[in-house]
Amino acid sequence: MSAEIGIDLGSSKTVIFSDSKIVIEEPSIVTVDAETYTPVYFGSKAKETLGRTPDTLECIHPIQHGLIADYDIAEAMLKHYTEKAFGNKIIRPKVMATIPTGLTELQHHSLANVVQAGGGRSVHVIEAPIAIAAGLGINFESAGGNLIVDIGAGTTDIAVLSLGGIVSCDSFKTASYDFDDIIMNYVRRKRNIAIGKLTAENIKKQIGSVSERPVEVTAIAKGRNRFSGLPEAFEINSGEIYKKLNECALIICNAIRKVLEVTEPDLLSDIKQKGLHLVGGGSKIFGMAELISSFTGLDVITYDEPEYSLVKGAAVALTKPELLRNVNYQERSIRELEIR
Repeated sequence: MSAEIGIDLGSSKTVIFSDSKIVIEEPSIVTVDAETYTPVYFGSKAKETLGRTPDTLECIHPIQHGLIADYDIAEAMLKHYTEKAFGNKIIRPKVMATIPTGLTELQHHSLANVVQAGGGRSVHVIEAPIAIAAGLGINFESAGGNLIVDIGAGTTDIAVLSLGGIVSCDSFKTASYDFDDIIMNYVRRKRNIAIGKLTAENIKKQIGSVSERPVEVTAIAKGRNRFSGLPEAFEINSGEIYKKLNECALIICNAIRKVLEVTEPDLLSDIKQKGLHLVGGGSKIFGMAELISSFTGLDVITYDEPEYSLVKGAAVALTKPELLRNVNYQERSIRELEIR
């Protein structure tokens, strides 16, 4: 078992990559005892309890918008996942963890400390666009512009890369989770039915789109009638929600445009020739690539399994440090914690 792993500690899920494969993929959710704050369930089992917990339990999202929201719970969660993935086969691995762009040094340290406490021997922290470029095999060491757009669950990262570093970038909180919230609010307002996040996420995956589909598709879901308080099934089609989802997607498109507006003309010329690299789970919603292309006038390059581009890139960057020689990434050592 390799002692080098990549970790994407994301708002939606935690993914660990090692030996050229995904070794664990679990929701970044922990159910805790409401009184003692002791973890009870992790991951998929914890996600099943969303909206279903008694007063004695509480669901915690320790990672929010790519940042550590609850240090202790994030540490416990990562320890649990690392042990589940590797057991006793690996001892204090060398880790590359990913972060959104534009964070402060304190936020770098916070993530590094969580990974360190979770079992990492030598912890490196890398900004998402750099990791993605490394994983996709993009030559970002030369003097040429490359545009990366990563639509995650809690954040969208946009960055122009050149000469091994980030030239211009933005990381903002409009991302895939916002599509879920839009669906929840729409059903509540138009159907007078309250639905949970899991139901909204399923509707998004089944019929969600940011442009009008040539053929409408329909989903059937269940919720609670706001007036009677009783459970109620309802039908919803893609045509009902695409305009609202489109408005949210246009916020992402505008953010891409703003990054391009502060990018040097010569780099823009390179990007026009090479195209835009679109990754992240949020990129999979129907019509996203076409909408971005129409809005920016750029060719949009998509990839298989775009939700794993980040964690795979982190593992590649760890094994090829020469890719990072021009990158100001944060490396953390735990020499002071080693047993002498």
